[in-house]
Amino acid sequence: MRAAIGRFRRTYRRLRLGTRLALGLGALSLVVFAVVGTVLTMYMRDYLDHQLAAQMKLVQVVQSKDAAAHGTVTRQPYYGWYTAVYDVTDASAVLRTPAEVPSDSRTLTALARTRAHADYEIQRTVRIDGAGTYRLRACEVRPGVVLVTAAPMEGIDATMRQLITVQVVAFVLALLALVVAGRALLRRGLRPLSEMAHTAHGIASHNLTGSAARLPLRADAPGGAPEVEELRTAFNTMLEHIDDSLAVRAQAEQRLRRFVADASHELRTPLMSVRGYADLFQYAAANAPEERDRHLARLRAEAARMGFLLDDLLLLARLDADEVEAPLRMRDADLVELVEDAADAFRASHPDHPLTVTAGPAPVRPRLDPQRIRQVLDNLLTNAAVHTPDGTPVSMALRVVPGRALVRVADTGPGIPAADRERVFDRFYRVDKARSRDRGGSGLGLSVAGALVRAHGGTIELGDEPGATVFTVTLPLTHDRD
Repeated sequence: MRAAIGRFRRTYRRLRLGTRLALGLGALSLVVFAVVGTVLTMYMRDYLDHQLAAQMKLVQVVQSKDAAAHGTVTRQPYYGWYTAVYDVTDASAVLRTPAEVPSDSRTLTALARTRAHADYEIQRTVRIDGAGTYRLRACEVRPGVVLVTAAPMEGIDATMRQLITVQVVAFVLALLALVVAGRALLRRGLRPLSEMAHTAHGIASHNLTGSAARLPLRADAPGGAPEVEELRTAFNTMLEHIDDSLAVRAQAEQRLRRFVADASHELRTPLMSVRGYADLFQYAAANAPEERDRHLARLRAEAARMGFLLDDLLLLARLDADEVEAPLRMRDADLVELVEDAADAFRASHPDHPLTVTAGPAPVRPRLDPQRIRQVLDNLLTNAAVHTPDGTPVSMALRVVPGRALVRVADTGPGIPAADRERVFDRFYRVDKARSRDRGGSGLGLSVAGALVRAHGGTIELGDEPGATVFTVTLPLTHDRD
């Protein structure tokens, strides 16, 4: 028995949801039909019993008059009914003749004796051998005389059998129709879920390793209840998030590949220079110290250049990784002083670019890393000097708005083409591809500046002013990062 139940459970679990719901609906309907049928049968049985009791009472009113007038009942009311008149004493009940009684009249006699000692009418349902089931009713004609009437129950039993048969047939047909129609309706209602499952299988078979991996599938099949519509919306929203994540991953992978390629390219040049000057230094004449000193100076310069490049790459990697110990030493510092120091250093190193500074006398003291913010300002000023002709004016202005400090670095040089504006903060990106690395730098200055500003919770933007290149650094005046 337990094994059969286990097999049934395993079979049931393998059924589809629509079939399960249809079977559950059928089982529930079967219970409802059983309850309704039982109640209806009991009500009908009770109704027919009351009808028969009322009919027997009415018949006995007429038979009592007949028995009082003639001593016995001379007229039988219905076919199959029995009527008997008894003279009842304390010890016995004697049947008057003629009488219409079954061959086994003991149940009628017993009821007559019982009625003689009672002051109310008595009814019983008994089984008479050779005749079937009868309803007996006894009443008193006069003291010592009892009338017993027996009505067959075959009609009621036949009616109840027919009613039960009709109910069973009707309920079975209704149950079959309900299961079939319910299965069809459920299949139609669950079709959007099947479409979602098909979409999910398609996604599972979709290649997500490509650089432009995007899910072309959506659950767009119409129909379904509001719950199905909510599920479809949530499913499509999930796919949109997956698409966005895949796009971000693809962009990150593309940037990583470009970054690795650019870093390898940038490092290869100083490494080749170091190798070349090392070879020259090895084979240089021993009696030419000026030649040896010149090669050593170039070796130191190329090594220093590689060191700066690696320092910038390490700083960017640490900022990207968002390490617990971020490479920032935050404290309250005077931003006006940092602007003036950066301006003094720029004037000393680039005297051919006139610089105008507007900072104001009042101190501005946000919470920041002074060394890193000074690096941002130096990178922006150096970028303006490197990418503009000699004599191009450069300006730097500091102003304060509610909750923020804005530093504006601008030059009136040739500007940045529209096609390059979106990539100026990319690593190793140069607007002028023909510019030499010695003059144009490594292409990491703006990337480092942008990463440092974002690490301070601020923003750096390239302005869209005609005939000028304007970078605006925005820093919060209150910063909760330690």
